[in-house]
Amino acid sequence: MPPSSPAVEVSGLVKDFGPVPSLDGKMIRVLDGVSLRADKGRVTALLGANGAGKTTTLECAQGLQKASGGTVRLLGEDPWRAGADLRSRVGIMLQEGGLPPAVRPLPLLRHIAGMYSAPRDVDDLATRLGLHSFARTTVRRLSGGQKQRLALACALVGNPEVLFLDEPSAGLDPQSRNIVFELINELRTEGLAIILTTHLLDDAQRLADYVYIIDQGQTVRQGTVAELTAHASDAARELKFEASARLPLPTARLPHLEVIECAPGQYQVSGALTPKDLAVLASWWAEEGILPSSISLTSRSLEDVFLDISGRSIR
Repeated sequence: MPPSSPAVEVSGLVKDFGPVPSLDGKMIRVLDGVSLRADKGRVTALLGANGAGKTTTLECAQGLQKASGGTVRLLGEDPWRAGADLRSRVGIMLQEGGLPPAVRPLPLLRHIAGMYSAPRDVDDLATRLGLHSFARTTVRRLSGGQKQRLALACALVGNPEVLFLDEPSAGLDPQSRNIVFELINELRTEGLAIILTTHLLDDAQRLADYVYIIDQGQTVRQGTVAELTAHASDAARELKFEASARLPLPTARLPHLEVIECAPGQYQVSGALTPKDLAVLASWWAEEGILPSSISLTSRSLEDVFLDISGRSIR
């Protein structure tokens, strides 16, 4: 595979399930034109609400499901027809890891390492992910975060070129989360292609080099985090400040912005804020004798963009 070729390339992916008896034998189209690309040395995030199709997309990219249409290439090959050589170059960490419940972490990791010709050092990986602290505990008795760390180790021990991560920080305490993030950044530097899905959009904003958002089985937005947040209309921003409760708000002076008291003494000004708007707000503070105890100004986040696309209500 030429060095410039993508590690994973999905184009116009279609996936149908069925026929479904309750729908008079009709097929259900879960994916209808998903496209994405993941390159080596980059973290690519795939985001979508529950039911948007991201898990099915990744399963097709991994060769766990056969596409109904479109093209899927994993390291230049069709993953559905993959042999042992291609599969040995890919690591997959599932949110429900499918780990055998009766074994202990280190014997399991050594067993998996023995299946590969050039695995990573088991002890080094176990030390890095803190597996020694629960090495004598069987998988069934591990906490959710411990299982996540073990699942990540199992995905990495074969020394893959492509790494699929499904909710890699789910259930992790803050210390473990930082360890996992540091490791992901190191793997990116090593040149791995990393594809992750997560519902924690702060994680995606922190880790991802490139983001794809899918909705109702289609790719609806893509770009870097900076590109996606700048894509929002008029680059909306949000200013928050704290002061005395129940102040008379200057809504007439800032008619194009939303000015609210979101909690007693906590105020929010949001919209396409300009330097002139900040001057108006400062003048109002001066006239009213207000000295805010805290002020913060932020641009829109990846979560704002995601909710604009996927909606703010539960589906």
